[in-house]
Amino acid sequence: MRKIVIITQYFPPEMGAPQSRLYETALGLQKRGWQVAVVAAMPNYPTGKVFDDYKGKFSCKENKDGIDIYRYTLYASNSKKSLPRIISMLSYSFTALFSAGKLRRINPDYVLTESPPLTLALSGLYLAKWCGAEHIMNVSDLWPLSAYKLGAISKGFIYNRLEWLEKYLYRKSYACTGQSQEIVNQLEASGARKTLLYRNGVDIQRFDEVRKDVKQIPAQRLRIVYAGLLGVAQGILDVCKQINFEELGAELHIYGEGAERNEIIAYLAANKNKGIYLHDSVKRNDVPATIMQYDVTLVPLIKPIFGAVPSKIYEAMAAGLPIIFTGGGEGAVLIEQHKAGWVCEPADYTAIKNRIAAIATMSQKELSAIKNNCVSAARNIFNREMQIDNLHLFLSNSN
Repeated sequence: MRKIVIITQYFPPEMGAPQSRLYETALGLQKRGWQVAVVAAMPNYPTGKVFDDYKGKFSCKENKDGIDIYRYTLYASNSKKSLPRIISMLSYSFTALFSAGKLRRINPDYVLTESPPLTLALSGLYLAKWCGAEHIMNVSDLWPLSAYKLGAISKGFIYNRLEWLEKYLYRKSYACTGQSQEIVNQLEASGARKTLLYRNGVDIQRFDEVRKDVKQIPAQRLRIVYAGLLGVAQGILDVCKQINFEELGAELHIYGEGAERNEIIAYLAANKNKGIYLHDSVKRNDVPATIMQYDVTLVPLIKPIFGAVPSKIYEAMAAGLPIIFTGGGEGAVLIEQHKAGWVCEPADYTAIKNRIAAIATMSQKELSAIKNNCVSAARNIFNREMQIDNLHLFLSNSN
């Protein structure tokens, strides 16, 4: 039996795209005959506070669905400021090293490290060498480039050091996997020895199981949903401030947690007649039934991030929700290529308002055609089972 250890800062019971992808990757590899273990941080995302059941612990071991999970403490933070976030990343990159003895006993064939944080990949590379395994670096975002694009870091000495570390890790890892074609191209240009396009994708079965039972809530207005992180990069607070959905014959329903949630609550309390409704976040298993009640979804980014394809695009496709996307880059290309929705420039609120007004007047037949395109793309191209099959074959045919 082949063995793999996944090292990640993010893992269930946290909610989020990396968490779901890594958990389902672990289950998928296990189903294909792999022995899988996970090294993860104490759950704290997106609140920035360690969950109650894990407080006060330096380390602990769990078993979920036959997968051993070894957890280590960290300095938890969801601050908008860069320094606390950097300290959080560095803290877990250090404490994860305490798993060295356990990895030596497991004796894995591969150690797969999720990046960012970039420094965790350095820890993963060291741990792989320590236990005689090959190191796989899974790149979800190109750091430090994405941090620079979001204004979290400026170019200079620290940026140059991080860029050097990034390329060093690509070269020294046995192989690198990327979440988008843009990332894979960058990996190859930076000297990665082997690469694989391993998209977030979506577990279409989770959506198929509830599809026939979901009933849309009758409404005279176009019902738009956003379900995800309420962070700076998504800019949901600015969407609330800039767009009056009620005037456009629409409603926006928001589900999620994150750094902007309290500001959104305060803003909506003072601006009650904009057709915007903030709900509690929903658990992972409830996401399909929740978002499938709506007509379309909004997937915003405040600016294009090279290599980023938000996982909400894939979930929206699986739900049959036409997408209003404002992120540019490869995500925009995929939506246009598969006729799964509409693309606006990031933060172009006039264009977004015009698009919403136009969608509100579309016939059900027109919307149904786009919904069918979405489900077809999710099932036949971005199906996570197909993605895991590709990873399994990639790893099995290596060495």
